[in-house]
Amino acid sequence: MKLWGGRFTKEENQLVHNFNESLSFDQRLYRQDIEGSIAHVTMLARQGIVTEEDREAIVNGLSGILADVEACKLEFSPEYEDIHSFVEANLIERIGEAGKRLHTGRSRNDQVALDMKLYCRDEIGELDRLLKALLETLLGIMEENLDTYMPGFTHLQKAQPITLAHHMGAYFEMFSRDRERLRSIRERMNTCPLGSGALAGTTYPLDRAYSASLLGFSGPSLNSMDSVADRDYVIELLSALSILSMHLSRFSEEIIIWNSNEYQFVELDDGYSTGSSIMPQKKNPDIAELVRGKTGRVYGALMGLLTTMKGLPLAYNKDMQEDKELTFDAIDTVKSSLALFTGMVASMVFRKDVMEASAKKGFTNATDAADYLVSRGVPFRDAHGIVGQLVLRCLEKGIGLDELPLDEFRQISPVFDSDIYEAVSMKACVEKRLTVGAPGQEAMKQAIESYKKRLEEE
Repeated sequence: MKLWGGRFTKEENQLVHNFNESLSFDQRLYRQDIEGSIAHVTMLARQGIVTEEDREAIVNGLSGILADVEACKLEFSPEYEDIHSFVEANLIERIGEAGKRLHTGRSRNDQVALDMKLYCRDEIGELDRLLKALLETLLGIMEENLDTYMPGFTHLQKAQPITLAHHMGAYFEMFSRDRERLRSIRERMNTCPLGSGALAGTTYPLDRAYSASLLGFSGPSLNSMDSVADRDYVIELLSALSILSMHLSRFSEEIIIWNSNEYQFVELDDGYSTGSSIMPQKKNPDIAELVRGKTGRVYGALMGLLTTMKGLPLAYNKDMQEDKELTFDAIDTVKSSLALFTGMVASMVFRKDVMEASAKKGFTNATDAADYLVSRGVPFRDAHGIVGQLVLRCLEKGIGLDELPLDEFRQISPVFDSDIYEAVSMKACVEKRLTVGAPGQEAMKQAIESYKKRLEEE
């Protein structure tokens, strides 16, 4: 069934149909299409545009189609152009003449826009749920690792000692911002395009505010041309998913490094690892690598849609059909990445002793040795040079600062005393950092309480 064949004198070329059709991918919008149609006919009946009898028949027919699709009793036949013609044709076949009245006061343009908004809104809710599960996992790791010392890095070089809790807190902040972005998009997109028609509204006395309220929107969109031509919310969603994927990719990269033989900070669960077909000793971080790799796929969806939209005049153009496959794939990719990534992180074992030993061997306490001198009146620039000389001496001996004999400290600066060893211990280096956002235990406890409260409120 075609929704537009009246003025045509011959059948559509099959190749044209194959190129033009969208049912093969927009069939996943069946629930949103039926939900929107029920709201539309409910409003039509309330306005006296269709009878109550027709409304009841249409709603029952649509409900039956929904039930049959979900029970796999009704298949998506390739003869239909899109999900809209599929639903309408099956409705007419089931209830007859009344089904032909469903499309009154509506265009496929505002129907497409409505379905996509409903779908994106639903998926944002699911993405939010998955993000919350990841945040809860990270919060649990933070609570258990307030005194798990490890090196913090800059330029992939060991820099200063931190705790695993502090490191996980950085990703907690990133993924929290991802949730905020998604929620902001949901709020901004939550206006209803239904009733905008093809581009110029309709002469029927529609109550667009009522339709919007039935579908959970904050209100109707205020410009019918923009309503059918707007895909900003899809682009924003793809942008947010790209940023989220980037965060997952950065985290994955660190897990891949931590899992390497050179670091051995973590042991991945067998359920989230794979082996080699030729090297029996291998245990590969494939999930982390795939999450990292699929980030490019999500970026591609964003760039693809931006490119599609950049030259389109108002209002609707068929090019805009290209929004769906890109968006569907990006959402599916991010959802599966989040679910698998959360399971991987929740099940991996952190090797606390290796982490702490790595921090000690990397001179991460050098800044604290300089601060020790400053606290005793040595100008920081001089202290910096003194500790640099100490590091060189330790490198020659293959030892850490905490292993250097006191007399050798004093050979370079007589200011040093026996309390230097306490000053450069991992515990002291971390615990002295108590400003807001720092890795000290009390500062981290305050951050964790704030994160708990945030999750509870949300």
